[in-house]
Amino acid sequence: MRVYVPLTLSGLAAAHRAGEIGPGPLTAYAVTPGLREWYVSDDIEELEYAALSRAAAASLRLIAVDPEAVRRRVVVAVDVPEGAAVADPDRALDASSLGEVRLASPVPLTAAASVHVDADDVGKDVGAAAAALGAADLGDDDAQFTVDGAEDHELLWFGIQEIPNLIG
Repeated sequence: MRVYVPLTLSGLAAAHRAGEIGPGPLTAYAVTPGLREWYVSDDIEELEYAALSRAAAASLRLIAVDPEAVRRRVVVAVDVPEGAAVADPDRALDASSLGEVRLASPVPLTAAASVHVDADDVGKDVGAAAAALGAADLGDDDAQFTVDGAEDHELLWFGIQEIPNLIG
């Protein structure tokens, strides 16, 4: 099963040093029944992109609470055994937790399929979005517009072998 783990660049560096993403439990995002119902698509690529986007939004939240974090969203796509990622059935249709799953244990970095990271030049937009998250959560339309501006940037795809260059 493919899951998407939100991180920061410093979190990616720590995972690279440790050889695993962890410690558990980890919050990740995947194609869950709730995400399928919300997205209303049978196209697995579209559904996986939706899960990746949810993880990117979670990465933005990690950045928002860490003033030292580099203002670039990071998501690691990993393959875990079926049953390793568990969705909370009580929150399955809660808009804030669509696609959210829990991994009880750390995930070896060797299970990673790819890394998705913002381009260098979007740091200003990501930083502004991180700063606006609180107000956006409280319903401020201008703040939500700022958050949406960061979400408009596509994450770039990198192979696992490129992690040292990303954290360099």
